[in-house]
Amino acid sequence: MIQFPKDFYWGAATSSYQVEGNNVNADWWSWEAQAGKEPSGPACRHYEFYEQDFDLVKSLNHNAHRLSIEWSRIEPREGEFSEEALQHYINVVKALRSRGIEPMVTLHHFTNPLWFSNSGGWLNPRCVKRFVRYCDLVTRALAPYVHFWFTINEPSVYFSHAYLWGMWPPQEKSFFKMKAVHDHFNEAHIEAYRLIHQIYKELNIAPPAVSIAQHMQAIVSCDRGLKNRWAVAMRKQLYNLEILDHLARHKTLDFIGVNYYSRHLVHVHSWWIGNLLMETCKDNHHPLNKNSLGWDIYPQGLAQVLLDLKKYDLPVIISENGICATDDNGRWEYIQSHLANVHLSMQQGVNVSGYLYWSLMDNFEWAHGYGPRFGLIDIDYDTQQRTIRESARKFAKVCQTGMLEA
Repeated sequence: MIQFPKDFYWGAATSSYQVEGNNVNADWWSWEAQAGKEPSGPACRHYEFYEQDFDLVKSLNHNAHRLSIEWSRIEPREGEFSEEALQHYINVVKALRSRGIEPMVTLHHFTNPLWFSNSGGWLNPRCVKRFVRYCDLVTRALAPYVHFWFTINEPSVYFSHAYLWGMWPPQEKSFFKMKAVHDHFNEAHIEAYRLIHQIYKELNIAPPAVSIAQHMQAIVSCDRGLKNRWAVAMRKQLYNLEILDHLARHKTLDFIGVNYYSRHLVHVHSWWIGNLLMETCKDNHHPLNKNSLGWDIYPQGLAQVLLDLKKYDLPVIISENGICATDDNGRWEYIQSHLANVHLSMQQGVNVSGYLYWSLMDNFEWAHGYGPRFGLIDIDYDTQQRTIRESARKFAKVCQTGMLEA
């Protein structure tokens, strides 16, 4: 039997666009129609049903919940701020607090207001100032109820998907534009971090804990060849650690949020930089079980990436970890095996203070639409019926006791 600390944070995560529904002022809303993608539409109607959903969270023994604020609701047009939307999110975090659940708030989770994107988005020289203005308003409103903040969710996923691979809006394919967005994200986090701390000081509230949610993969060599080992070292630094190194140098991380799902298997055929940075194994070496999106299930990789974070000497929260699966038994096996690896890293000195499963409920999975089922709670999108899965009940016992069967 594995025992986790008594003060450990247990819970699940959501993002506003994926569960709220009808975020009509967001850039994704119009892009779905333009790109011929499955529309997000009403999603899970969590904007209406959050009270009932948080009752379910409480019944599952979660003591923490990660959510995001939808910027396009707060500022639907530039400089025009919605008091109604702001009050909604105040009510949301108070609803969590009233149930004894710690709210962990994300300020940017992939979506932007349409006006922001139409004026150049994260390439516009004014983007950081605009983002920080929004952060200022939200922080002042929520500070009395929120201790944990994530400024930006998975910056590397956003700027690679939107500005390098051209898979997400605005579907650019430019290394130089990607680098510009990367730099603006770093600047935006640093500015927002300092602002949030300053606001808490002004309001005479105990200092908050501020971070990003960093997407991390287990980067594994297909064999012991020199090219592969060289490529693994480069990719670990570039994909997993480079942003964290930069923010740590600026002393703007109070903890580290880790989003972990899968393995990246490196198999390089030449010394060309493109191969070293991007080529993966296509030969089905070292096959693993996969989730319904085809991602490798590699629980030991979570311990590996956590051990890479020891050098920062900061607390770590697993801000996302989960599986889309048609077989709920596979979901529980995924949670159990990944939690065992979290505990293994803790035994080796990593200060992990919480685990948040992705996701609380089935939701709109970006360009994949409504096919993938990540939720602890099943959503019938026709009726909006919520059904707690058996994996959620098993996880609830771990949340209640802090004990996991080895």
